[in-house]
Amino acid sequence: MSSSAGKEKLITDEEEVLQAVILADSFNKRFKPLTTHKPRCLLPICNTPLLDWTFESLALAGVQEIFVICRSHAELVKAAIKNSKWSKPGTGLKIVPIVTAKETFTPGDAMRDIYTHGIITSDFVLVTGDLVSNIRIGEVVRQHKERRKTDKDAMMTMVVKQSGVNHRTRSKGDSAVFVLDPETSQCLHYEAVTGYPPKKYARIPREILNEHPEVDIRNDLIDCSIDICSVEVPSLFQDNFDYGDIRRDFVHGVLTSDLLMKNIYCYIAKEGYAARVKDTRSFDSISKDILSRWTFPLVPDDNHPGGHSYEHLRGNKYIAKDNSVMLSRTCKIGNNTLIGSKSQIADNAQVTASVLGQRCTVGAGSIVRNSYLFDGVVIGPNCVVEHSIIGSGVQIKERTRVERGCLIADGVVVGPHARLAPFSRLSKRRSDGDEDDEDDDDDPEQADEEDEEGNESDDGDDEDEDEDEVDSELEEVEANQDAEALAKLGSDTNAIIWPPPTVNEDEEVDELEHPDNQRLMRIGDDASDLVLSDAGSVTSSESESESDSDSDGERFQGSNPSSSTTSLLLSTPSNLVAQADSAATSEFQQEVKQSLDRAFAEGHSVDNAAVELKTLRMASNVSLRLVRDAVIAGIVSRIKIVEDGAISQRKEIASMIARWGGLIDKIGGVDPVETVELLQEHCASSDRLPLFGQILAALYQDDIVDEDDIRAWHAKPESQGEGVKLTSLQENYKKCWVTGAHMIKQFDEQDSDEESEEESEADADDDDDDDGDGESGTGNPAVKPLEKELNPSKDASSSEEDSSEETSNEGDEYSTGEDGSEQDDLP
Repeated sequence: MSSSAGKEKLITDEEEVLQAVILADSFNKRFKPLTTHKPRCLLPICNTPLLDWTFESLALAGVQEIFVICRSHAELVKAAIKNSKWSKPGTGLKIVPIVTAKETFTPGDAMRDIYTHGIITSDFVLVTGDLVSNIRIGEVVRQHKERRKTDKDAMMTMVVKQSGVNHRTRSKGDSAVFVLDPETSQCLHYEAVTGYPPKKYARIPREILNEHPEVDIRNDLIDCSIDICSVEVPSLFQDNFDYGDIRRDFVHGVLTSDLLMKNIYCYIAKEGYAARVKDTRSFDSISKDILSRWTFPLVPDDNHPGGHSYEHLRGNKYIAKDNSVMLSRTCKIGNNTLIGSKSQIADNAQVTASVLGQRCTVGAGSIVRNSYLFDGVVIGPNCVVEHSIIGSGVQIKERTRVERGCLIADGVVVGPHARLAPFSRLSKRRSDGDEDDEDDDDDPEQADEEDEEGNESDDGDDEDEDEDEVDSELEEVEANQDAEALAKLGSDTNAIIWPPPTVNEDEEVDELEHPDNQRLMRIGDDASDLVLSDAGSVTSSESESESDSDSDGERFQGSNPSSSTTSLLLSTPSNLVAQADSAATSEFQQEVKQSLDRAFAEGHSVDNAAVELKTLRMASNVSLRLVRDAVIAGIVSRIKIVEDGAISQRKEIASMIARWGGLIDKIGGVDPVETVELLQEHCASSDRLPLFGQILAALYQDDIVDEDDIRAWHAKPESQGEGVKLTSLQENYKKCWVTGAHMIKQFDEQDSDEESEEESEADADDDDDDDGDGESGTGNPAVKPLEKELNPSKDASSSEEDSSEETSNEGDEYSTGEDGSEQDDLP
């Protein structure tokens, strides 16, 4: 052990220092070619390197000493640490880079190197260099230490968060099944789950079920990749050289070992945010979470890890505060967008749900959607960039289209008049002059400093080894270029095209890194052609028709009572299209809810609220029905259920519809029949069921729906609950349908009364020519037939009489409550 480590040992006796270990290497190639000349931890997310976000997260958690373990591009990592604000005096944070041996190829190798260096003196926090988190880890550390006082075999606590299956940061290609003790949160079993090929069963050792009468089997937990480890964890890696991955090898190995007898626990975080940028899809998701302020207080306009200053505008738009951003009057900046300093957006350009670095330019008429532009990117006029990541200094020349899922490395030139195929990966072609200095294009002064450090460092040989590997990889890519494909990149291009990942049939490939599974982790890919159910799976109707014995045999696939494991069926969607659509829907609904919350709370005009919803719809590319559904849900949920009786309830409904009902038809299209359908759907599935008739009458009264629309809805089989599986929900649909029938009956009676009045007036005109204009003393055709039901200014007593008459005429289906309030669905 080094002398400095010995000193720290003495310090811990008086005041224990909370240590953290950051694994800076990613140990995979998911971001290639963006990571050809720099490590993933230095890629910028919301204009700050990922490593700085990790430092900020650990500082927020109270960590005092950080060891950064790096192998690839170690000199760049060391330079980034030196230039970080956390390396300045007075920050209270000590950051020490540790360069590992060149044979470090897995996280397990890095942990063995940590053991060799002898740097760990107490319980420590283990994270990766691509973490974004605001979780207060101090509480997890406290619980871990308290637990170790009673359970000396407790060696690790994993931080996880509960999530739905469609959570934006939940990986579809890399999840897990956790089997937990519900009382102690001890992890009894861990099993990794890949997305493709689909894994339908988890196998749980029978002894777990025998020894624990009650267990929680969880497939709804997001692994935050934050671990609190005891000091002996690195030594276990040293003793077991087959431990490569921390979860799939180490955690699974410890829990299934009969010799180690060690315990691992989970901490299910109920508050805070934590996610790891493991792939390009999570890069997109976490960027949007930062812009949507889920990471507060780590947000662009406050506590930005890069020290940048942004102004936060409505719709989660962030503009650099130094007044250096130039926005044309005719450009359009959509929601969830961040624009770095000295950037320029030209006439009629559109930037939506994207991040622009510093010194970026978007030419006239160009469109940038759901994309991430690093520093110094230039987009020419009339270009389109969608769902892609564009490296520093890239030039995309006029009339070029970059389709979804593209990764373009630093310094590439594309165009003019080019069209990149979806999921293209481009990097800069090597030349005789830039093979050795390709890293220096963006900031020559910083590169000079890094070169000086590299010359002084003892690790120069390792850095040379990195360059050799890079050159070898680029040389292989360049040697296999398709001239026809290169020609489509434009006459000015300097790019080479990286081949799509393939699998050699004779080569054993990790399921997690299989190209098909990786498609579930890349930006812009809905993987609609990947079916997540095998050819032998059966439909629900087929399975119901089978005998119980056949079903059991199919379900457990060869497991039998004498087996040492029990198979648990994992529920998976039939294909990825539904899953991807559901994830996009969930994300959109959350953003619409936030928009409506702001509109209601701040009293926006209906027109302004409609503009914001239209922008959200364009950014998310969802159907108009989904927007209308969200608006109706927002309005219905905000109608208070009044206990003071029918009149007060009608006033509440009339007030809400008069204020916000017009928003339903201002979001981009008018479909009143669909409006009634969605109203029925929300009322039937919520506690607003008794209000259906009154809300429908209010919509009718405000001319949002008319008589023909109500009749058209009522004639549809779906209005009676056809296709609704739940019996209780189907009954609620029928109640709404009966309410509609009563309303239509009122329409018919009103029509009959009006006809009778017209006949009477005609007869009166014939009998008495002295009546002048022939006005009738009763009825006014300008007043809608249901006004009496909603007009609170009418005499209260007559309204109550009307109400009681309606109640008595409706029979047993509807009744008046004991307190006098209406229990029916009628208006």
